[in-house]
Amino acid sequence: MAAISVDWVAGGWQAAGNERRWWQRLTGPGAYRGWVMRGLLCAGLLLAGLVQADEPQVVNINSADATTLAQVLDGVGLSRAQAIIDYRDRHGDFRDAYELANIKGIGERTVEQNEHRILLAD
Repeated sequence: MAAISVDWVAGGWQAAGNERRWWQRLTGPGAYRGWVMRGLLCAGLLLAGLVQADEPQVVNINSADATTLAQVLDGVGLSRAQAIIDYRDRHGDFRDAYELANIKGIGERTVEQNEHRILLAD
């Protein structure tokens, strides 16, 4: 990496030669817009992480309502969540997460994708 030479110019230190363009991009007029946008982007990403942290990451399929099932389980909407509740009401509590594959519209792949989110007891 080449050293940046600086000169005393108009009462202040300033980069000389080709380095001047690089220095002006960092400190020149309009440079603050880039830094502000970067700051706003970082703040937005941090806030998005905080919002997601409040959502439940696991769900008890033997006691949860349809809305909670649909929010937590990937690939399961409100209609599939209601089908889970209907199956549970007809057949009793689930003894294994893979029993979900017996429900029309929910396959083994969906169960595998959500296995870490599924609880059978509190």
